[in-house]
Amino acid sequence: MIPLDPTPAVLPFARETMRKHARSFRIAARLLSAEDADDAALTYAFCREADDLVDEAPSVEAATTAIDELRAELRGRRRPRPLVVAFYRMALRRRLPIDAAWTLVDTIADDAGPVRISDDPALLRYAYGVAGTVGLMMASLLGARTQEARTCAIDLGIGMQLSNVARDVTEDARRDRLYLPAERLRALGVDPEDVVAGTADPEQLATVSRDLVALADRYYASALDGLGFLPLRGRLAVAVAASLYQAIGHAVVRRGALALRGRTVLGRLSLGTAVLRGLLTAALPRVWGGSRSRDPALHPFSLGAPESGTPCPTA
Repeated sequence: MIPLDPTPAVLPFARETMRKHARSFRIAARLLSAEDADDAALTYAFCREADDLVDEAPSVEAATTAIDELRAELRGRRRPRPLVVAFYRMALRRRLPIDAAWTLVDTIADDAGPVRISDDPALLRYAYGVAGTVGLMMASLLGARTQEARTCAIDLGIGMQLSNVARDVTEDARRDRLYLPAERLRALGVDPEDVVAGTADPEQLATVSRDLVALADRYYASALDGLGFLPLRGRLAVAVAASLYQAIGHAVVRRGALALRGRTVLGRLSLGTAVLRGLLTAALPRVWGGSRSRDPALHPFSLGAPESGTPCPTA
């Protein structure tokens, strides 16, 4: 039998996880109802758990073992930990696409070893796997389930992940991970392995990061079309979260090569400006029912056929 609903016991952990590790999401979640905020925190905690299993493992082998155990829990081959049970129960209650969670964990599993990205389509496939999937889950959680809404949610996740990639070049390189596309690097005469070694020209890397931020802006613009599918509080929260992440990417561009010396964070003024911009964005006529034109160039890859999701198995 599945143990008694662990959600009440897991929720304090989920709230604390968001408080400590997700400033942008935490700020945006304040605009949601209490139930939506708690379910968003639970979703974030689950995604963070998958990330940490790989990021905090002492070796590639340990990371692979840890993430494989989580995958086995999701697919019913291993007794699920309380966080997984709580997440699954919430996903069933809120009709989240559980296939997206499977894809998320499968994609994170690839981070266990050295990571190299060949070109833009490969980067976008990765961004979909680790962040577009989160967009899908959050769209359902907030009540937006049409195909057009799902596409916009995917675009928001991809835009956010591209902002992360532009921000975390040095941090990722220390983990033997390089998400800057090799095709872009070589076009500037940069050897991808020099980036990992820390010997690449910072100005050239800043150029690649700037171009990825410009690409991210196209995904943010597309995501804006999806705000109209959300109820008011969800619309405000998502607009603020998008504005905060987009502001991080723009801060990376302003800092240029200096951004490679440490993680770029928003100061109080920039933070407040981004929040205000997000709130104003949610009031735009375009958001409230203007024309929505899709940009097919944003999806130069196939997501493949989704698996058939099943409930979290009995323990």
